Amino acid sequence: MRRTRNAKIVATVGPATSTPEMLARLFAAGADVFRFNFSHGGYDDHRARFEAVRELERKTKRPIGIMMDLQGPKLRVGAFAGGSAELVAGKRFRLDLDPRPGDATRAHLPHREIFAAIAAGTDLLVDDGKLRLRILAHGPDFAETEVVAGGRISDRKGVNVPNVVLPLSPITDKDRRDLAFGLELGVDLVALSFVQRPDDVAEAKKLIAGRAGVVVKLEKPSAIDHLAELIDMCDGVMVARGDLGVEMPPEDVPSIQKQIVRACREAGTPVIVATQMLESMMASPAPTRAEASDVATAVYDGADAVMLSGETASGMYPVEAVEIMDRIIQRVEKDTLYRTILDAVHPEPEATAADAISAAARQVGHTISAACIATFTMSGSTALRAARERPDVPILGLTGKPATARRLALLWGVHWVLTHDIASFTEMVQIAAEAARTEGFAEPGQRLVITAGVPFGTPGATNVLRIARVGE
Repeated sequence: MRRTRNAKIVATVGPATSTPEMLARLFAAGADVFRFNFSHGGYDDHRARFEAVRELERKTKRPIGIMMDLQGPKLRVGAFAGGSAELVAGKRFRLDLDPRPGDATRAHLPHREIFAAIAAGTDLLVDDGKLRLRILAHGPDFAETEVVAGGRISDRKGVNVPNVVLPLSPITDKDRRDLAFGLELGVDLVALSFVQRPDDVAEAKKLIAGRAGVVVKLEKPSAIDHLAELIDMCDGVMVARGDLGVEMPPEDVPSIQKQIVRACREAGTPVIVATQMLESMMASPAPTRAEASDVATAVYDGADAVMLSGETASGMYPVEAVEIMDRIIQRVEKDTLYRTILDAVHPEPEATAADAISAAARQVGHTISAACIATFTMSGSTALRAARERPDVPILGLTGKPATARRLALLWGVHWVLTHDIASFTEMVQIAAEAARTEGFAEPGQRLVITAGVPFGTPGATNVLRIARVGE
């Protein structure tokens, strides 16, 4: 099941893809990581999907990552008499804590935190920005607004508060229960929603306590103001463009996406580009040309992974969506411009032995036309450094820890192989050469670049580079 591409694919599991048969088809089509969206589905559903993925992993003998996505706080208006009301631009509209059904003049907004954080002139966006309300006056339990952009408002539509940091933890009581369940199952990654500031990530990491990697979803403009700190604190970043596009002008999202991807590449932190990538494939067997170009742009920028949401969770063509995403990635990576664009923003190595070895491995691999770069790693840090270099030869990640391979299944360019711990240089060369040959990376006589840390088994101690030849 070797992939012939570097960028990885994250596929969301849902009603359309919950059976072991469908999960196997998604994996065969190209999915590298499965996302479980805890905004939907019960614990029995998630447990069955988890067990099916782990069984698939055993059958294919390939490490597969599982990412749970926490729902986070959901800010919503209450119900309306008759189910909806029509808001007219220029008219007044009141939001308050009164739980009675709303109408064209007022609605229930059961979130004191919003009333505490807003100021006159603040805009509230309702129903993904379809309606816009401007705050005229407010108190601890109400807000008087003017309807700037009107339309029909209906029960429990979402509310966004752009450019305001709300006094809310990103982890609700539901999230805490979900997180405990997911960690007990053994998920590899936890995607954290509604991140506004570094303290939000610190809170999550304290709860997770190293049992899974933390992926920060960048969906709030306030998080962009702390981008470097957030990247430094997490194990992965997701560019959640749908929510970003609600809270900031749509024309700003492409440049923000490039800014995030570049910052993650410089830091060596895996980055996923997500949301609406092939959305038309919810109901169509083929994407639009604009969607294909969107996926390609993320790959040209050097993103570690691209993600499918509703396309695979509830769409009519989930397998086809993964297949076409796989084909787009492969086509981009064969383009002569791909390497030119990728190398144009190549980050400088940090002044550490690990970075020096990884940078040298990239250069040596290119110079001798190596079959691959084989990296022995326990914690994953060696593989992260190797992937940060974006070499033009494949990366073979060798580890004795399945959790490391699963947690880094979305890492650019790394093909993971589980092996036992090594104790000598001779064993290191033998295992690397055998893995390169059996996994289809090298033929007898071809050369490999091998990196590892000595003493062997010491996490984060990449300090050895060796050139070896695959034996007969």
